Amino acid sequence: FPGLKTADSPSQRVGGQPLSAFKQVTHAVPMMSLDNTYSAEEVAEFVNRVQKLLPGEKLEWVVEPKLDGVAVTLRYEDGVLVLGATRGDGTMGDDITANLKTIRSLPLSFEFKQTPKKESAHHDLFGQGKAVLEVRGEVFMPIEGFRKVNAAREAAGEELFVNARNSTAGSLKQLDSKLVAQRPLAMVLYGSGEISPELGWKPESQVELIDGLKKFGFKTPEKRWVCHSTEELLAAIAELDQLRKGFAYETDGAVIKLNSFVQRARIGSTSKAPRWAMAYKYAAERVETRLKAITIQVGRTGALTPVAELEPVFVAGSTVARATLHNEEELRRKDIRVGDHVIIEKAGEVIPAVVEVVLSKRTGTEQPFQFPRECPECGSKISRGADDPEDQGVVWRCVNLDCPAQVRGRIEHWCARGAMDIEGGGEVLVGQLVRSGLVKDVANLYQLTLEPLAALERMGEKSAQNFLAGLETSKTRDAWRLLFGLGILHVGAGVAKALGRAYTDVDAIFQSSAEQLQAVEDVGEVIARSLVQWGQQERNRDLLDRLRQSGLNFKSSLYQAAAPQGPFSGKTFVLTGTLPTLTREAATAKIEALGGKTSSSVSKKTDYVLAGEEAGSKLEKAQKLGVRILDEAEFLKLCGAL
Repeated sequence: FPGLKTADSPSQRVGGQPLSAFKQVTHAVPMMSLDNTYSAEEVAEFVNRVQKLLPGEKLEWVVEPKLDGVAVTLRYEDGVLVLGATRGDGTMGDDITANLKTIRSLPLSFEFKQTPKKESAHHDLFGQGKAVLEVRGEVFMPIEGFRKVNAAREAAGEELFVNARNSTAGSLKQLDSKLVAQRPLAMVLYGSGEISPELGWKPESQVELIDGLKKFGFKTPEKRWVCHSTEELLAAIAELDQLRKGFAYETDGAVIKLNSFVQRARIGSTSKAPRWAMAYKYAAERVETRLKAITIQVGRTGALTPVAELEPVFVAGSTVARATLHNEEELRRKDIRVGDHVIIEKAGEVIPAVVEVVLSKRTGTEQPFQFPRECPECGSKISRGADDPEDQGVVWRCVNLDCPAQVRGRIEHWCARGAMDIEGGGEVLVGQLVRSGLVKDVANLYQLTLEPLAALERMGEKSAQNFLAGLETSKTRDAWRLLFGLGILHVGAGVAKALGRAYTDVDAIFQSSAEQLQAVEDVGEVIARSLVQWGQQERNRDLLDRLRQSGLNFKSSLYQAAAPQGPFSGKTFVLTGTLPTLTREAATAKIEALGGKTSSSVSKKTDYVLAGEEAGSKLEKAQKLGVRILDEAEFLKLCGAL
């Protein structure tokens, strides 16, 4: 009786046919990331900063465990789960509804007291008058479940998963929900997105939200603290650090949130993170191991990076066998030698790095490393970018643009999630594509056909079809992703987005002079020069032409017309330190209201530096460059005079 099937039926937890690709969905309310801190002093500064934004008001805080999982959002309409998605870039994510339905602890529906539709004029994204609840949280693999999965893989002779978070992320990327159902995934919900009036429930605080979600049947953080001062916050963070060792899941910090939703709304968010919340990250775990060898890795920009090959050691949830040594100067400064006992740390519990040498264990047999003077990948000449302030004369680069390592790096970067987001375009496939001669640059990807692709080792027709489908989908990506995906030196995702806001399309960017590019927010002299130099090379102009002919989107949906002219038009301010009465947000608002703009760094094109107490390196650089420095009184006088 298929007509009796409903979306919340237990039989619908595992889907039918595997998907060919994930659909992209736009979040009704953006999913923002959190600013991080590692010190008690910065927690106190955060509390003071919020207090200044809410002068005279009593502040109540909630502290919750920070799970080390994968952030997702769930949308329920009239009490039934209709959509589950990844965070993605905060604005758009992947529709992974079928995969999330396999999590047994996640309710497919819940009961609520619905407000009569005639009393509401709410219009949601998918229809009119529906009771909408969006809940947000973290998907994770419990520690015990992760151990069992790895034990089963070891017994089957399969490669072990590195850590619980990576295995969770990999599980949620599976296109076949039947495979996901075999993984012991769980979920904790701690936030909300859209909540419509028809739901008949409107929480006014974090405590009310969590209590309400519990009543609806959702799993919520097992421990929380309500605090009223910095001292209470620090005590809660310390207590959580002790308790988290007994949790069933991995945590890497504490999340501090303003309890009141009304106060949250009043102080708002920056472009990246809410002003009312912060993540306190616990100190990174350090361990000792032996450095067996040093190898050189050549990146997509030709940079030669020394890498420590280590005796494998378990640190911060995963086994580490390699760690970055940054550059030749860092090797010399720390006097790192092959055979040394070294201290390893995961910076931010993500990137392994060699912190220091254990000199007390040095025997005299350790060997200093001789940095190569030619590219180890292709044998070409290498050059140090002494004329590039960003390289600071310490980064060696291979000058051969056709170096296989650079070609692989550029293609992997193009396919990466943050760039063109092409599923399957990882290191293994890209390596095969380059070695076989099928692909020499990113434009070649769009000339691939099924037969030669499927003939590659461990590929197969189905995998080849999925990759080709991913390439076809990537043609619709926004212009900033294409620009970032090109891998131009110094052009990161933030700069690509800034250029997307300032220019209608990619062609207009490369038709601009360095001076015109420097007028764009976050684009300095180094970045502008890099863009112009890249665009002047015939091979790169040809690459753009071939991408355009393949049907890729060059138009920017981020483009914003120039702001109205004002007295500060064309003027760039840099803010540093703490001002006596103005918050940084209030000062920025005044500057923008008068037509000016703010930048995060001081350069020759900076017009003013607004400096308060404890101003640091930005003030020193402004003094060296002769940039006009203002205190708050001078700034307000300048605003009034204008």
